[in-house]
Amino acid sequence: MSLESSTIQEIAATGKVIKAFGNLLHVTFDGNVRQGEVALVHLNDTRLKAEVIEINGNDVKIQVFEDTREVELGTIVTFEQQLLEAELGPGLLTSILDGLQNPLAAVAEESGFFLPRGVYLPPIDRKRHWNFEPKAKIGQVLQRGDTIGTTMEGHFHHQIMIPFSHYGAYKLTWLIPTGSYVVDTVIAKAENEQGQIFEFTMLQRWPIKMPLAFGERIKPTKMMDTGCRNIDTLFPVMKGGTFCTPGPFGAGKTVLQHHLSKYSSVDIVIVVACGERAGEVVEVLREFPHLIDPHTGDSLMERTVIICNTSSMPVAARESSVYMGITIGEYYRQMGLDVLVLADSTSRWAQAMREMSGRLEEIPGEEAFPAYLASRIADFYERSGVLSLKGGNLGSITIGGAVSPAGGNFEEPVTQATLSVVGAFLGLSRARSDSRRYPAIDPLISWSKYVKEVS
Repeated sequence: MSLESSTIQEIAATGKVIKAFGNLLHVTFDGNVRQGEVALVHLNDTRLKAEVIEINGNDVKIQVFEDTREVELGTIVTFEQQLLEAELGPGLLTSILDGLQNPLAAVAEESGFFLPRGVYLPPIDRKRHWNFEPKAKIGQVLQRGDTIGTTMEGHFHHQIMIPFSHYGAYKLTWLIPTGSYVVDTVIAKAENEQGQIFEFTMLQRWPIKMPLAFGERIKPTKMMDTGCRNIDTLFPVMKGGTFCTPGPFGAGKTVLQHHLSKYSSVDIVIVVACGERAGEVVEVLREFPHLIDPHTGDSLMERTVIICNTSSMPVAARESSVYMGITIGEYYRQMGLDVLVLADSTSRWAQAMREMSGRLEEIPGEEAFPAYLASRIADFYERSGVLSLKGGNLGSITIGGAVSPAGGNFEEPVTQATLSVVGAFLGLSRARSDSRRYPAIDPLISWSKYVKEVS
């Protein structure tokens, strides 16, 4: 049965605000609420999306992903009975999304360039047609992750799979013929072991804070060619590995990440602009459509997804943008593709955690960061790796995170928590950047744990 149907279907809870502190709201409610559930704050005709982060009896604390001005005591809050999820399917490549997976181009067309509150649009175009080719056969028994059919997305055979939220075996009873369809067309029907009939489309959803990894984890064996000689020679990175690029302001962290996104030998690149300056994202949007992918000969945007949550956008959505990027990457990994996820910068995400931790009145750790900072960073990087999938295919996710230590101090908590879990450390130095020696990777402090595997 599905992840959604496995939970007891209760009447959606409703509540009202009893205390507001920035984007943290205290709500008293009637009904059933679970940790991580999506909530909507009602402001006249506007609905602000929020997430449950703490439950205490009939009181919950929710963090709102939008500006909370005009929220007052008694403001109505409804709970959606679903976790914060990513919508997965063909059409994600070339898209530019925010931390809640809203397509920014479509939002701009509807509401103008200044993003209003409470506008949420589907990330995948419901009107675009895809040429679907069935691969399964009627009567075949399938499980989650098994391929129903394929459609071409750029240069890739995008596999339409049994949703990962569906557990158990499903016997295929009906399959749509080859043709051109929109993503929400029912393409297959299947019967589970209890005799229930399920309908499947090209879309599926998955909670972003739950790792999506169905297959056997194996040790990385192939090097990721970055196109940067000093990285590939001295500090190599493996496909399915992790690396970080700490450095002071102006040392070239973002430029190095842009270089890696252009020339790395991977199939898919997910760029997560988490709390960085908007100008750097604009540079990517201007350059990538005109740059040629050396592996395919097409535009770089054809293999790229950009999650854009800049410093001027809501702070609370920084965390969701990081998890949204890695979830989309995990989805493409399940198709046997090599994915590179670049997070710029994890320090901004840590600052957002520190801000929310202070509002929750938690006991602070070093430099007022929450005590769970190291575990959250480790959880993120541990979602990398190589998976051995059904049929013998291999899929990988490589994660690279930029770290922005204040004053270039590598002893600060975010850098130290990151260094304890990554496989390669590409440290940037102020002295090398000031002397215009780019990339400003200092060979005296940098290291890689993958040298033995490469040799």
